[in-house]
Amino acid sequence: MQVGFIGLGAVGAKLAGSLLRNGIALHVFDLDPAPVADFVARGAQAAESPAAMMQTCDVVITSLPSPAASEAVLTELLPQMGPGKIWMEMSTTDPDQIVEQAARVAATGALAIECPVSGGCHRAATGNISIFAGCDRAAFDRVLPLLTLLGRRVLHTGAVGTASKLKVMTNYLATANLLTLCEALVTMQAQGLDMATTYEAIKISSGTSFVHETESQLILSGSRDVDFTMDLILKDIGLFQGLADAAGVPLELSPLVIEIMRDGQRRYGTRAQSDRIIERLEEATGLSVRADGFPAELVDDEPEERGYEVHPTRG
Repeated sequence: MQVGFIGLGAVGAKLAGSLLRNGIALHVFDLDPAPVADFVARGAQAAESPAAMMQTCDVVITSLPSPAASEAVLTELLPQMGPGKIWMEMSTTDPDQIVEQAARVAATGALAIECPVSGGCHRAATGNISIFAGCDRAAFDRVLPLLTLLGRRVLHTGAVGTASKLKVMTNYLATANLLTLCEALVTMQAQGLDMATTYEAIKISSGTSFVHETESQLILSGSRDVDFTMDLILKDIGLFQGLADAAGVPLELSPLVIEIMRDGQRRYGTRAQSDRIIERLEEATGLSVRADGFPAELVDDEPEERGYEVHPTRG
């Protein structure tokens, strides 16, 4: 099987690396020639264009920064699609857009699977990230062998569109958690508590979370480089707010979360790392929230192994 991968950014390069590491015949494309050259040096083939890649490959995977980028690439792929071809969209994208895109792919006789990922760049690097897959069951079964190379836990979420809805939900929850952690850490610092002790107290308590056990470490080390930027956060939580608006759900916290992140972006820049949001409170209080012994970069120490399908619990 010939597999193509388009989009070698922070997450995409790590996902593509898992395929290459596991012996997949890989073709790559990115607007930036540097990551392409790196993959070619490791044994991948460079594609001249998305269209050329779709013509050559059985499966083309995309991991792109925005719905607009996804649409632009799909426009190039579509003329080369047909029976036997598969498009796997791993970007975090607009749920309505992916449904419409999948219909256009289906009209060519090809298959479209949406499969966004969740769990952080450090887990994408080791193939231990989680994947949501939206498509019919037959299509899911067809791509499951590839998905279990790309990620550890794979959840079939239902029809196309369901995976994107769940993905933006999880990113909203992670962002809200990040903001409450920033408030907690700054408040404990203001109360004179030791930050390393505070970290452990949260970790062993009912207040812990995946965000705390990862991003709080980067906040405390001072690196604040989670490899995920404020513009991407705002895209995702904006998509979640759009889902609520469309369903008539009167969210109260979500608009505030959006406004706080927008303020962070105004202060620190469009592409500022999302963990820098704590600096709003540091500036307001004159405090510096730091502790010795925390890493500047997240590393996944979970051993890599073949992924598996996760089945929802039924009562």
